[in-house]
Amino acid sequence: MFQVIGERINTSRKKVQAAVADRDAEYIREDVKKQQEAGADFIDVNAGARIGHEKEDMKWLLNTIQPVAIVPLCLDSPDPAILEMAYGMVDRTPMINSISLEKDRFDTMMPFLKGKECKIVALCMDDDGMPLSSDDIVARAQKLVKELESIGLKQDDIYIDPLVQPISTDSTKGNMVLDAVRQIKKQYPKVHITGGLSNISYGLPERKIINRTFVTLMMDAGMDSAIIDPLDSKIMATIRTADMLLGRDNFCMTYLKGVRSGVIKS
Repeated sequence: MFQVIGERINTSRKKVQAAVADRDAEYIREDVKKQQEAGADFIDVNAGARIGHEKEDMKWLLNTIQPVAIVPLCLDSPDPAILEMAYGMVDRTPMINSISLEKDRFDTMMPFLKGKECKIVALCMDDDGMPLSSDDIVARAQKLVKELESIGLKQDDIYIDPLVQPISTDSTKGNMVLDAVRQIKKQYPKVHITGGLSNISYGLPERKIINRTFVTLMMDAGMDSAIIDPLDSKIMATIRTADMLLGRDNFCMTYLKGVRSGVIKS
């Protein structure tokens, strides 16, 4: 089944930043509860937007969230020292967001990840910038899988982000990433594919219908995870319905449960 990484606890969001600054625990906990009720499989926690406060904000967020968290957390920071602290605080095996092939990022994250029990989001980004072709994405994914396996991570713990790019500036970007995902899943069936979907619609009107349509195409290609807002009921309904149609929902039970609860409706 498709795994949803709930993106809402991020201090780049104005309401979350205000709640963190005011230490409004109730607001944060209610948001986490709503994401879980909507079907989030992980809760992403990012405290990086308040410059100079990330360490104390992350610590406060984790202490606030864990009493109500029933799913694992996705620890999201560019700073390995923050991630080390956060890793030591969680009571479930976390997801780490993220590593890339950019030298500075790669060289600091690999020692942190070695020996850790975790899942890892791995971005197909290197020092040359965004990938320019499907073969470029696949080559970067191959290197990431090889390097992460070399320090003991299993393929099932690796979540490759192929880096979705806007189709508004280049009409080939949709097919480029779809082709790459198919190739990666063919080579590494146990590796997961994740990432943000909304970049595909950047610069276009009616973005939500584009995102909902694109997620079904990506799921058919092999994407099995995404970093999204689980309170967007329409994209959640689309994902659950696509899971069913792709044969991943035994006896359509998740779909039927969603219909009965009102989560899935036309």
